[in-house]
Amino acid sequence: MMLHKGSLYLSIALAGSLVLSSCSKLGDLSADNFTVTPSPLEAVSGQVPVTINGRFPEKYMKKKAVVTVIPVLRYQGGEAKGQPATFQGERVLGNNQEISYKVGGNYTMRNTFTYQPAMQQSELYLTFDARVGNKTVKVNPVKVANGVIATSMLVGRTAASSNMALGEDAYQYAIAQTQQAQIRYLINQANIRTSELKSVSVQDFLGTLRQIKNDQKCYQLDNIEISAYASPEGSLQFNTQLAEKRQNSSEGYVRGELKKVNMDADINTRYTAEDWEGFQELVQASNIQDKDVILRVLSMYSDPEEREQQIRNLSAGFKELADEILPELRRARLTINYNIIGRSDDEIQAQYKADASQLSIEEVLYAATLTDNAAEKKDIYTTATRLYPNDYRAYNNLATLAIAEGNLTATEKYLSQAAEKNANAPEINANLALLALAKGNISQVETYAARATTAKNYNEVIGNLHIFTGNYAQAAQTLKGCKTNSAALAQILSKDYAAAAQTLANVPNQDATTSYLKAIVAARTNNNSAVLSNLRDAFAKDASFKAMAAKDLEFAALFGDAAFQNLVR
Repeated sequence: MMLHKGSLYLSIALAGSLVLSSCSKLGDLSADNFTVTPSPLEAVSGQVPVTINGRFPEKYMKKKAVVTVIPVLRYQGGEAKGQPATFQGERVLGNNQEISYKVGGNYTMRNTFTYQPAMQQSELYLTFDARVGNKTVKVNPVKVANGVIATSMLVGRTAASSNMALGEDAYQYAIAQTQQAQIRYLINQANIRTSELKSVSVQDFLGTLRQIKNDQKCYQLDNIEISAYASPEGSLQFNTQLAEKRQNSSEGYVRGELKKVNMDADINTRYTAEDWEGFQELVQASNIQDKDVILRVLSMYSDPEEREQQIRNLSAGFKELADEILPELRRARLTINYNIIGRSDDEIQAQYKADASQLSIEEVLYAATLTDNAAEKKDIYTTATRLYPNDYRAYNNLATLAIAEGNLTATEKYLSQAAEKNANAPEINANLALLALAKGNISQVETYAARATTAKNYNEVIGNLHIFTGNYAQAAQTLKGCKTNSAALAQILSKDYAAAAQTLANVPNQDATTSYLKAIVAARTNNNSAVLSNLRDAFAKDASFKAMAAKDLEFAALFGDAAFQNLVR
């Protein structure tokens, strides 16, 4: 059969067109060519990290092709472009990853987008810039993932409800005090000399007894201790008898003085036959030239008689021992144990109402602990700043009230005032770290945390920081035992939902964040009715959670549910 000449030309042109077409086109890729981890994406530390594993199929990458893959996260009002990666065919001169035409090839791309709340409802596309030889070819974008789970970003809210560190008062109702006196005896004697009773320590001892007797409202006697001693250069039997006699004589003296002022007291007595401990302490504290030799020699003997003999030998050879050390060990020590009594709780409250200026700063700060009413606490702390403007604690404590109200501006103001008084106070820095987390000022958190290591809430600061940085298991461990929203958030992110539920049930002051976290736990454990009830409670406490829940992929399974739609509307 013969072709018409015109038909022959047409057939040749079509064949050439097909060849050109097959050489110049790459064709589209599909979502099946890609795996995205995680999917949906997740916000971590203010970023949205993603790993894309892709594959160019067999006979896709033309030998003269160059393909640049560009991840783009598209959301309402904008888009974020990721770091592109370029691949080339076998006949391209370049430094990009080469993909075989015959067998295809795999590749991995790692990208990070800066998180924005609108990204919760977003789509991750891969777009392509491709050419074969000198010709640009079109490859249509491929959608590979939907949305961003932003549960970790709730750390800003949970940090704000963490336990802030109080500037604590040092008030004590009863302050333990002691007053001591010493009666020295002559060698081998147990009678009390008149000169010893005129000593300053004995006179102060008697003065304290009279003070306690005359002002029993402000002073409270616990007991009197009497400890009598013998120096260790005599025999053990003799020293035992001597020390006991000294105990009896000193006790008789104290009882006589108590009778004079008409006081009763418990008297606890004891005696030490050989005061080796006191001997060693006095020698160590002395200026005796060979004191180390003396102590070393005595340490060689554990037998009391051997040590007695050595001390007698040393006393004869070292005049300082006989003249300075041993006389100080022939003594009785008298000790009054008593308390200085402060105002009672009722008295402090009454005085605050009558005239707060008559209270010390410790009493004013303590007064704030006597009420659970936030308004009353605020009034007391404000009064403290007026009466004692240079004390940082009241300003710090006003900040803890402000953050509990959700007023971050006032919190920052009070903490700034507190820091002006004492910038190194650990509780201020711990609270500044939590405030920085709540406001998203992450660069400041570590600086403040480094100055807060001794703050009582330091673990909460570090635990919240671990949440933000994506160290969820470490955060859960650091916050273990804390009954806070942050502790529960760490457990949720660590996928320990039973522990999170238990923690949330025991949060003392349950707020909207608590309820929202409960809803997340319910969603992750497929309890839709609990999701709805907890969201309803969260919205009632803080309506701003409604818009958040409407686009939160934690509740994606309910997006088509009429009850959920009505709730978030």
